[in-house]
Amino acid sequence: MTLISHSHEWINQIEYPFKHHYIELEDGTMHYVDEGSRETLLFVHGTPTWSFLYRNFIKELSKHYRVIAIDHIGFGLSEKPETFKGRPQDHAHNLSEFIRKKNLREITLVLHDFGGPIGLAAAIKNPSRFKQFVLFNTWLWETASNKKARKVDKIINSVFGKFLYLWLNFSPRFLLKQGFADKRNLPKKIREQYLLPFPVKSSRWSLYRIAQSLVGASDWYHQQWQQLSAIEDKPWLILWGTEDEFITIDYLQRWKHRLPHAEVYTFDCGHFVQEERPESALSKMKAFLSQYSIAG
Repeated sequence: MTLISHSHEWINQIEYPFKHHYIELEDGTMHYVDEGSRETLLFVHGTPTWSFLYRNFIKELSKHYRVIAIDHIGFGLSEKPETFKGRPQDHAHNLSEFIRKKNLREITLVLHDFGGPIGLAAAIKNPSRFKQFVLFNTWLWETASNKKARKVDKIINSVFGKFLYLWLNFSPRFLLKQGFADKRNLPKKIREQYLLPFPVKSSRWSLYRIAQSLVGASDWYHQQWQQLSAIEDKPWLILWGTEDEFITIDYLQRWKHRLPHAEVYTFDCGHFVQEERPESALSKMKAFLSQYSIAG
């Protein structure tokens, strides 16, 4: 069974007032937002979020740039095929196909969480299409040696873990909240927008499969890390929540070592800088973009 609905009654139109666009890809129908004009900013989310995560950035930056924000297949308003493998490498393939079909060039790529390895893999595959990069809390290296990741992986790949993800909607219902340093930054009206894309068990397979890839795709992450030289000399901006309990400050140190020329700013918040410190992050991003853009 394939799930996709073009009914958007549940969407908070004040928070997310954008026109809906769809494109047919090999793995299904992808939803995306395409606002503004001129130079292209491409926003890529992780789990369990969708383009809604970037709503404040879309509203502001589309005044001066063309802002595109996708929903991965299986997430947000995109199609949710139960048979889709849903590994990061599959999402990276979809992103590459999207970029090719839309003929996007001179891209500023904005990444978070699983969107990091997904987006960077697409950039490594075709570096000439990409101009610069903005990273929120994410990674791009093997995870199999990480004790905390292995512990989580053991739970996810158990019968109990599968039950949590498919029947209790565990990722957006429970894990999302844990990513906030201050839970007051996730009011009910916003939390609902992350819960409602996954109303039934059959809509949650991509949540489960990408969780299985935390360690399951470890070798693939390592391959991308080894190939990062294809793009690492381009401009980079890193915006990092220092109170992230999983993608910790140690991850940031690794990025700083690999990308010593990157601009780095930290914020006293959790995993979702976009929700907890949107104004501050936007300010840093605008300044970064103005250095390399005629749009300024």
